[in-house]
Amino acid sequence: MAARNPGMKLDLEWVSRVRVNTQAVLKRAQQIQGQKIPKKQWQAAWLLKAVTCIDLTTLAGDDTPSNVHRLCLKAIQPVRHDLLHNMDMHNKGVTTAAVCVYPSRVADASKSLKAANSSLPIASVATGFPAGQTPLVTRLQEVRMAVSDGATEIDIVINRTLALTGQWEAMYQEICQFREACGDAHMKSILAIGELGTFTNVYKASLVAMMAGSDFIKTSTGKESVNATYPVAIVMVRAIRDYYLATGHKVGFKPAGGIRTAQESLVWLTLIKEELGTDWLGPHLFRLGASSLLADIERQLYHHVTGQYAAYHELPMA
Repeated sequence: MAARNPGMKLDLEWVSRVRVNTQAVLKRAQQIQGQKIPKKQWQAAWLLKAVTCIDLTTLAGDDTPSNVHRLCLKAIQPVRHDLLHNMDMHNKGVTTAAVCVYPSRVADASKSLKAANSSLPIASVATGFPAGQTPLVTRLQEVRMAVSDGATEIDIVINRTLALTGQWEAMYQEICQFREACGDAHMKSILAIGELGTFTNVYKASLVAMMAGSDFIKTSTGKESVNATYPVAIVMVRAIRDYYLATGHKVGFKPAGGIRTAQESLVWLTLIKEELGTDWLGPHLFRLGASSLLADIERQLYHHVTGQYAAYHELPMA
């Protein structure tokens, strides 16, 4: 992860000045999607880069210690060893960026990773995920519990009510309290963009979350009807860029929800490279929140190495 974002005093004047040009955002998103995707070995290299940026996630009601254990093993060895060997990448330490689980499963993930002698980061979704509608005291306690069980990254959810009603000061104060509860853990703030209404609101929420000390801003919980979209991402990364120009501090970006294909991961990497530059092209400042994306990337890498597509049972999935 990049250096911690120290945050700043809430600048309500900056927040109130925000206006987003919707047509320009949509046009730019179209341009990004229309770009040519790299082929052959260049595509394989970009796909491996995408693997190292994945927060491999399981957030299901039927999560058990055994499927969290399986997730951890897959995160440590995300691509079959023989495929990596063929690409001369077997000794380059290719893992996913982190595993992401519910707070009650952090201890399971920690136990599995320790047993495998891995220092892979554990991210946990806290603060009343996904709706954030539980009392503040409960949400703060959840953060502290996840950290004490071994989470080194906390994905918090913002209070959408405060964003929708323009209570930016209250939202700022709340996120500052989450920041404090995180202690040494890095904090990613989930904006749940599908529930924020307008691009201007998304930009303002991004700004307030960064001012309150978020190390990353994240699009979605994956549980809303609208999740990570390219237009929203452009609004968020431009907020990140403006925050960097104003403060000199780099905040990371994490799209999550509905990202399932290798092709999509390449579009996301292109967007980051063009909008924020190569400094952001790594797990310290860019993450992909996904549960099924890795399977398709590994399938494409299998095709790159062998010239044919694997049957699904040939690639062990988390």
